[in-house]
Amino acid sequence: MVNVTDGFGSSILGYPRIGPHRELKRALESYWHGSLSRENLLAVGREIQESQFDELAAAGLTQVPGNTFSFYDHVLDNALLFGAVPKRFEPYREGLHPLDFYFLMARGRPDLRPLELVRFFGTNYHYRQPELDADTEFSLHPEALLDEFDRAMARGIELRPVVLGPLSLLLLSKAGQVPGETEFDRLSLLDDLLPVYEELFEILAKRGSTCVQLDEPCFAADRSPAELAAFLTAYQRLSTAPLRPRILVTGQYGDFGEATAILAQTQVEAIGLDLAGHRVRPEELAKIPGIKRKRLYAGVISGTNVWRADRRVTLDYLSALSRVCPDLVVSTGTTLLHVPYDLLVEYDIDGPVADRLAFAKQKVLEVVSLAKALTEGPSDKWHGRPREVHFKQKHAVRQRVYAITPQMREREPYEVRRDAQREKLNLPLVPATTLGSFPQTDAMRQARYDLGEGKLSYDDYRKRVEAEIESTIRLQEDIGLDVLVHGEHERNDMIQYFAELLDGFATTHFGWVQVYGSRCVRPPVLYGDVSRPKPMSVEWTTYAQSLTDKPVKGIVTGPVTMVARSFVRQDQPLYETADQVALAIRDELADLEKAGVSIIQVDEPSIRELLPLRTGTQSREYLRWAVNAFRLATSGVRAQTQIHTHIAYSGRAEIVRAIEELDADVTAIVATRSIEWVLKALAEDTEEGHGLSHGVGPGVYESRSARIPDIDELDELLTAAARALTPERLWANPDGGLKTRHGWQLEPALRNMVAAARRVRRRAESER
Repeated sequence: MVNVTDGFGSSILGYPRIGPHRELKRALESYWHGSLSRENLLAVGREIQESQFDELAAAGLTQVPGNTFSFYDHVLDNALLFGAVPKRFEPYREGLHPLDFYFLMARGRPDLRPLELVRFFGTNYHYRQPELDADTEFSLHPEALLDEFDRAMARGIELRPVVLGPLSLLLLSKAGQVPGETEFDRLSLLDDLLPVYEELFEILAKRGSTCVQLDEPCFAADRSPAELAAFLTAYQRLSTAPLRPRILVTGQYGDFGEATAILAQTQVEAIGLDLAGHRVRPEELAKIPGIKRKRLYAGVISGTNVWRADRRVTLDYLSALSRVCPDLVVSTGTTLLHVPYDLLVEYDIDGPVADRLAFAKQKVLEVVSLAKALTEGPSDKWHGRPREVHFKQKHAVRQRVYAITPQMREREPYEVRRDAQREKLNLPLVPATTLGSFPQTDAMRQARYDLGEGKLSYDDYRKRVEAEIESTIRLQEDIGLDVLVHGEHERNDMIQYFAELLDGFATTHFGWVQVYGSRCVRPPVLYGDVSRPKPMSVEWTTYAQSLTDKPVKGIVTGPVTMVARSFVRQDQPLYETADQVALAIRDELADLEKAGVSIIQVDEPSIRELLPLRTGTQSREYLRWAVNAFRLATSGVRAQTQIHTHIAYSGRAEIVRAIEELDADVTAIVATRSIEWVLKALAEDTEEGHGLSHGVGPGVYESRSARIPDIDELDELLTAAARALTPERLWANPDGGLKTRHGWQLEPALRNMVAAARRVRRRAESER
């Protein structure tokens, strides 16, 4: 730990872990495919770890985090660190190498579903959700953590091990339920878990560790009085453990709220606050009893966006904080897991845009520079006004936004649309469809790359895409799907594809960010006014429709998801940016409709991602403008054009209301694992009104899993859905796109889904 007399410290809360060139992704996929040995995979992991802590120490950080590397997911790593293995996996542990057992839990296999994949605090990252029950027994398995710590110490670098805090480990987990009994309270396991943390602390202290970081991101959201009481109990106990390192507790991804005051009452030495997007006024912080005795990790550099900090404003803020908390460490607000590695490798981002950006490496330097300026005073280059960069505004775009009327967000009543669509589409009960993407071949990826490099003409590229589309259409016809898709073979990613075709977005070549496991994306940078120079998806959708008599859905990414999964400009309200994107998508839908496309899916899986973690006015205001942006994008089409959307489900009643207010004709919901309680919530009356009243497609199998569900299982799920929603409103679909699947997984799963849908259809028709 740095001594305050030596100046103000600098640190970060975590770092990207896929490798600067996605070394981990390639190694993982080679290992899973059998072309790389376990020893070589482990060697790749060690190399990423060691190059990372060497780099961070060399950059000048006074404290370097450790235990932030993962072969798949850090939440799963923490579950295994404390021995939280679901009983359904235990029979497979014997005979498997620990690494293969780890991947079994993360990826499953055809006869064993993996842990559920859940989005992480409004970011684009997903974690594998641990499963706990009343009989869960915890035990310590710190071998990997200690091995990294020892390797760093041998290089003269003391790491600060990063561990998920005990409350967040329990709250992020899924509570098992015994049939016929109510769900057990996960916090009932806290008394069994805390001694294992104390055991870890003792081992670390004896190893020479002076500080351990416990992340408690769950307390950046609303928590019940019982959860806050448990938080106090836990940290009163842990902070008085007889032998331990100093404890840093961080509250990432939002306002730490009541947890800050609770920690100030304990003997925890340090508190980390996310101050990048949630600035706490120094005078308000000063009112918290005991806070002045704590070391404050001031997270003034954002770990979730790529915009440079205003160094003068940030330095002034840090100076004010240091008068309240003299023992101050300049830090990031969250781990840097959510941003790309290095801006300097990008060679064609426009200068005015690049000048405003900072990726992970640059953010580390921002932290170090601010700590130095806070200690020594700003250097000469800090004086004077910084160069301000203004992007050219598009008058036509802004005039369109100002001219939006309430009528532009309204369609005909659902009943009118439903009847018009039934007459036009003539679909059977429980229509079977997919949600867009199909597997992409290496040849298709190479063709896209060659087109971008100028090695392939557009005519040749188009022919290759059309061949893939035709193959996908024929496969879907053979399987028996009722509504088809073109397969999205021309798309690298659902966000990046449209960002590359819209003005106002910049895209990167190497700006990879991990989504889960080996899956990575390159989030675009939304820096300016957004407009659509030309149609983006019409060519491919109309070609697919020309090959079949069955309806082919147009697939477009929705405005909220485009905003949520981009690094978005901060110089105007988010709702205004969303409306700009919505108008561009509105134009795309109009062109698809003119081209004869009668079903259009506007994907909004990210509606809940931007939802503030704390309920209240901000939450209601967000949902209002998010719903309005979607309706602006989709309300320009005729009644007989059927609008679908794809959304991730949330149990919060306000999200259920928002889904209804989107007014899509059909809503496909990610709900595979929790379909029973999802259906109950959507079907039952509540104080706020009824659940969903339009068409619903609750995903009946997990698209990200290799597991192939059988017909009886799918039949059971669809039958339950038909009871809750009525067969007339029910659709059969997977819970997401199929891009990451192999054909041998995809085809039997879809055939089973179609067979199950036909069973439900026949029973419903016989009961009429």
